[in-house]
Amino acid sequence: MGMKDQFQDKSEQWKQQAKQKAEQAKEQGQRGRPGQGQGQGPDRDRMRDEESERLRREEQERLDPDYEM
Repeated sequence: MGMKDQFQDKSEQWKQQAKQKAEQAKEQGQRGRPGQGQGQGPDRDRMRDEESERLRREEQERLDPDYEM
């Protein structure tokens, strides 16, 4: 397996993990979490979504130059 294939595989793994975490955060937000004060849940979920989106963008930007020739 070449380096390019390894990077693509790793990128796909990270994308799947980010997608799963985002889905889990949304599910938890919909169900509600016992013991949390009001207002903390949505802010925390939003921060997680923003973080996963930021990581996805950084990964994409890092990989994009590999495809430009």
